[in-house]
Amino acid sequence: MVDRNVLGGSLEPCGMDPVTGFYRDGGCTTGAEDLGSHTICAVVTSEFLEHQQGIGNDLTTPMPQYGFPGLVPGDRWCVTAANWLRAHLDGAAAYVVLASTHERALEIVPLEAIREHAVDVPAGPDDFRG
Repeated sequence: MVDRNVLGGSLEPCGMDPVTGFYRDGGCTTGAEDLGSHTICAVVTSEFLEHQQGIGNDLTTPMPQYGFPGLVPGDRWCVTAANWLRAHLDGAAAYVVLASTHERALEIVPLEAIREHAVDVPAGPDDFRG
């Protein structure tokens, strides 16, 4: 079975520097053991990182024992759908790479919210405004 993105296409890689993903494979792939649904490929901003710190989700402190280098603004990282949605509702959402965001994120976050913060909406028949 092929992992799909929120646009219905094949799930693209999210980030290799640092290597992201619940499975640390560079993509926002998910499975039964990913209870947090690390399915949104975010391009983190300082505002988003501060927001996450404020809700108890420290994304800036390295934790080598978990293969986590600590993030800086501009990094691409697979974040949990619930925490991204909370940041969105609080006005601090990170940018989202649609082609790299797993379709399972839509179980938690409305597509309209994700599209508001998209940084790479691919040109397609419905998106082209020539």
